[in-house]
Amino acid sequence: MTPESVESLQEEVSSLARERDAVILAHNYQLPEVQDIADFVGDSLGLSRQAARTEGQAIVFCGVHFMAETAKILSPEKTVLIPDLAAGCSLADSIDVDQLRAWKAKHPGAVVVSYVNTSAAVKAESDYCCTSGNVRAVIESIPAHKEILFLPDLYLGLWAERVSGRQLHLWLGECHVHAGIRPEDIDRVLAESADAELLVHPECGCASQAMAFAGERAHILSTEGMLTFAERSARDRFRVATEVGILHRLRKELPGKSFEPVNSEAVCRFMKMITLEKLRDSLRDWRYEVTVDLEIAARARTAIERMVATG
Repeated sequence: MTPESVESLQEEVSSLARERDAVILAHNYQLPEVQDIADFVGDSLGLSRQAARTEGQAIVFCGVHFMAETAKILSPEKTVLIPDLAAGCSLADSIDVDQLRAWKAKHPGAVVVSYVNTSAAVKAESDYCCTSGNVRAVIESIPAHKEILFLPDLYLGLWAERVSGRQLHLWLGECHVHAGIRPEDIDRVLAESADAELLVHPECGCASQAMAFAGERAHILSTEGMLTFAERSARDRFRVATEVGILHRLRKELPGKSFEPVNSEAVCRFMKMITLEKLRDSLRDWRYEVTVDLEIAARARTAIERMVATG
């Protein structure tokens, strides 16, 4: 699209949102033009908190399906729309509710901590939800004698074990995008970019490699944590290991600093499904509404509210 057509669509979206009393939430991995029109842009934790306190009558969630489900659970009285129903998540799909129930049966009395990247049905079987931004705080809030089942992301779980000092039972799931950022990418960046600091998402397949340099040149952070760290850092060059959508926000909010991807192929096709046209159509035609079974929502709400309140 030309800059003029982008601007025209953005104006149309803004007008429809005002008419519909709708708040637009966009994840850090969304397309730049979608981020630019959103009322709030952030990571899963930040957007969950915004969903819980928004005053609009409707929420249009520019992210993936589990995020829209979470918004509906936190704001059951509001209409929640997602512009593309096919915007799913490979990590959320790595465990279903029957698999979780079978795992729980093998560990009676264990506390279940589910990453927010899970379905509403899985959250309903969980004691706590967390995000990469508050997983350490959530783990540390659980009594030390309690056994913990952590799911579904293996790499985030390994990092949580290290920083919390707790031994966790880990589900062997992964995000296909983050898992594709490998240790050899870290080796290459360390050799090529001696003056840059590394910002690494804990879901990455390279996270364990980066831990060896933690506190020196590598920093394991959520996407929101990356923004905060880079803003406060005296350095002006950063290499970023996560889905490349975050680069737009980093460059936009910190224009005096340089941000380059560790792996330029780290692109989530699900996060890129929502376009300005689909966002416009969602508001204009009032589609696609996200619903959650009332019983599942009631059971999931406690775990999600614990997530929102922690960290």
